[in-house]
Amino acid sequence: MGAKELIIEGKTALGIELGSTRIKGVLIDYQGNVLAVGIHDWENSFIDNIWTYSLAEIHAGVRDCYNSLRKIVEETYGVTLKKIGSIGVSAMMHGYMALDKEGRQIAPFQTWRNTNTQQAADELTELFDFNIPLRWTVAHLYQRILDGEKHVEKLDYVSTLSGYIHWKLTGERVIGVGDAAGMFPIDSDTIDYDAGMKEKFDDLIRPYGYSWKLEDIFPKVLAAGENAGYLTEEGAAFLDETGNLESGIMMCPPEGDAGTGMTATNSVAPRTGNVSAGTSTFAMIVLEKQLSKVYREIDMVTTPTGFPCAMSHANNGTSDLNAWIGIFGEFAKLMGMEASSGDLFQKLYTKSLEGDPDCGGLLAYGYYSGENITMLNEGRLAFLRTAESKFNLANFMKVNLYTSLGAVKMGLDILMDDEKVKVEKIMGHGGFFKTKGVGQRYLAAAVGAPVTVMDTASEGGAWGIALLAAYLADKKDGEKLEDFLNNRIFKELSGETIEPAKEEIDGFDAFMDHYKAGLEIEKSAIEHMKW
Repeated sequence: MGAKELIIEGKTALGIELGSTRIKGVLIDYQGNVLAVGIHDWENSFIDNIWTYSLAEIHAGVRDCYNSLRKIVEETYGVTLKKIGSIGVSAMMHGYMALDKEGRQIAPFQTWRNTNTQQAADELTELFDFNIPLRWTVAHLYQRILDGEKHVEKLDYVSTLSGYIHWKLTGERVIGVGDAAGMFPIDSDTIDYDAGMKEKFDDLIRPYGYSWKLEDIFPKVLAAGENAGYLTEEGAAFLDETGNLESGIMMCPPEGDAGTGMTATNSVAPRTGNVSAGTSTFAMIVLEKQLSKVYREIDMVTTPTGFPCAMSHANNGTSDLNAWIGIFGEFAKLMGMEASSGDLFQKLYTKSLEGDPDCGGLLAYGYYSGENITMLNEGRLAFLRTAESKFNLANFMKVNLYTSLGAVKMGLDILMDDEKVKVEKIMGHGGFFKTKGVGQRYLAAAVGAPVTVMDTASEGGAWGIALLAAYLADKKDGEKLEDFLNNRIFKELSGETIEPAKEEIDGFDAFMDHYKAGLEIEKSAIEHMKW
């Protein structure tokens, strides 16, 4: 059956992912082949010391993304998109979306990027004997309680961004276990919030006299393959301004970008791992057993089916690097040269390969926001060199690419060196790897292991959530997610693997020595540069 016929009959799956800088929709068949892509670009705002997106921006962005995809379907296949076999929504993990009993937003949406929860995260980590990162939803919730914010007593529903959009489309207050693992600690045996820790939290807040308990306001946890509701008439109207999209479409559990990244790289089984590198950078390693102790640098989350997974999550990735590319674009325009964004990234990334293995002694920190792994609660951007540093374009580009991996590398070192975690393959995906053979080579040097980038890597998490939707719609009885991916999606897909040379590994290690030593400069900048 051809693509047009599949679309007409609704034998397709749609994934929509709300990323940091782009909302992307991907329509696929049940074999994972991409049929159409829709895009809406956006950017977060820093308002009253909070990284946020307004509700109007969120709603308009999702609609624009869907309508972009709908138009592509009409132009490419000459048919109107009416039926879809299944839909999935994913988004940036963590953060805080708060609604009252009428479904009204009662506090600004706080994204994963916010680090204004230090006291709450510290107290909860001690209470649970489990690392609670600053960006987790429960840390945001408890910090709002500690700060005495009045809206807390009116809370009826608290969720992540993916859970919120899913609720808008279905009316169901549910969430995928992978995204739930960025809200509250998960028990992988029960595929639910950890019962003992949930009881400790309710005991902790009981003196405040709220009418709710945690389970009253958090979404229900579901695993991949479970039905998470159906697209309502209101949901269909919200998504499709033309009114052609039919209601009643089955929907999979909403997931976070970590879970969709695992799915998109076929990294959902023990001893597999992936690194997603873009605005933020995070490495996920699926574990065979729990870690021996608590590390503040490491998140314990899960795969979309509930396997324990260790995450080294850096709030900062390529944002500062992208800004430098923009400066080079301005220079090209000033000189009367036509240079597309794609050309700039391609040429400048490739130029970095000519740089010294240790970046010639240059040092950079792309900290747009605070960084939990390095224990810095405020962002400061810095580029440093000495008179003896080898300051040239290749080294400048290389150090800015290296530093995009600096913080996440510190977390990975804990897993590999201290915990002796075994991993058989590392998959890379995200914008950092778009220029072939550059970011991939640097990640291989950072982890000291082969790194594979699939040909589908550019489709990212939107493709991953589409795969989870396809799994719900077309899985066989008893078919596990890893089997579905191995046998039906990735069996015929190709990719490229790069093995690091010893010189590259040694060079990255030398850079990391400078990076760690220079953190004192960053701390000093935060203390003394209060502009």
